[in-house]
Amino acid sequence: MYLGIDFGTSGARACVIAPNGQIEDMARIDFGRLAEHEAATTWRDALLTLITQIPIGMRKRLAGLAIDGTSATVLACDEALNPTYPPLAYNDVRASEEAAIIRRTAGAEHPAAAATSGLAKAMWLKKHLGLGVGKPGARLYLNQADWLSALLSGNPVSDYHNALKMGVDLETGLWPAWVKSLVDVDTLPVPVKPGQAIGLLDRGRARELGINPDCLVRAGTTDSIAAFLAASCGQPRQPGQAVTSLGSTLVLKLLSETRVDAGAYGIYSHWFGRYWLAGGASNAGGAVLRQHFSDDELIALSRDIDPERSTGLDYYPLPAIGERFPYNDPKRPPRLEPRPEGRTQRETRTEFLHGILEGLARIEALGYAKLVELGATPPQAVASAGGGAKNPAYTRIRERLLNVPVTRSDQHEACYGSAHLACHGTDLFPEAPDPSAP
Repeated sequence: MYLGIDFGTSGARACVIAPNGQIEDMARIDFGRLAEHEAATTWRDALLTLITQIPIGMRKRLAGLAIDGTSATVLACDEALNPTYPPLAYNDVRASEEAAIIRRTAGAEHPAAAATSGLAKAMWLKKHLGLGVGKPGARLYLNQADWLSALLSGNPVSDYHNALKMGVDLETGLWPAWVKSLVDVDTLPVPVKPGQAIGLLDRGRARELGINPDCLVRAGTTDSIAAFLAASCGQPRQPGQAVTSLGSTLVLKLLSETRVDAGAYGIYSHWFGRYWLAGGASNAGGAVLRQHFSDDELIALSRDIDPERSTGLDYYPLPAIGERFPYNDPKRPPRLEPRPEGRTQRETRTEFLHGILEGLARIEALGYAKLVELGATPPQAVASAGGGAKNPAYTRIRERLLNVPVTRSDQHEACYGSAHLACHGTDLFPEAPDPSAP
């Protein structure tokens, strides 16, 4: 059996699958909002507790495991993997001076050229920890998934997906010269392909957790790519395959023959074997629906919507001022006027919801159009994950405006995607054909 573990911002989940992809067991731990100083200890305890929640018979049969984590959440630790400073979360922006240095060195469009990037955080930690007298210092700067995997394998490596915002060169899989000019790469994890075997489970850890000692630990991925792997499981991985995560925000992932990057829009491409996984995220999404409708009202009013009819309402439903993708406009205001008027309050509310769902679908269509404008392969079909995927009226509206087939994914939990990574390893990523093959 194969174990995938997902670490998000407020909890962790585990999934055990059989080789055919059937889910055998799931477990979860919610740790809520963490104080900075308690994050690392909570993650470590959650990792070990999650594993022990899996039935012992399954643990004895585990042949592989993989962990995904939040991208660009960085932790400083010593050679024994003990934290020497609280982790800097994915949205931490204290490394603004370091980001400016990266922009001057690598260019403003590079994924590492932001204050939230892993490389900027590593540079900030190096400057503030140092190795002077009375300073705790650090021997390694690891992404969240890197550190958690290393606790099990003893081998601190980073997959290309997590290493992207640390500056890895995806063409060579190595730290480029410009990264070496900014930070001692011996303090960074060794970059490897997602799903690559990084070693057997540490013998002591295997005994402690009751796991098969021959269980293979594989390099993981980011939480968003693990969700893409989960949503696209069972589908041929071809250019044009897309997944939209319909949660609090709209997150678009599109498999492309061409790499596209546009830092101004938060667009960058991840390594995906012979292809590239391009993506972007809008601030619009389910969060704006929560501002205006209860869960029960969303279900009831959606039944009254005719998804084949256009409302004529030109909404841009943001939960607050500011947008990042498909428009880069931090001052862009929400647009939810004019409000419709129906014969009854229910008709008015239904039409208002209909207009918001159309607005969200238009933003999704504009997002994919922006990716195509930048050179990505046009979407051929879109799989849907997240809470919004359960709404059939919304699905049909999206299908009409996207003009491609839209389906609901059977699976969308990131831990399920990581379990497939544990099972199939690098085989999940299509390789270029061997020109010498007959």
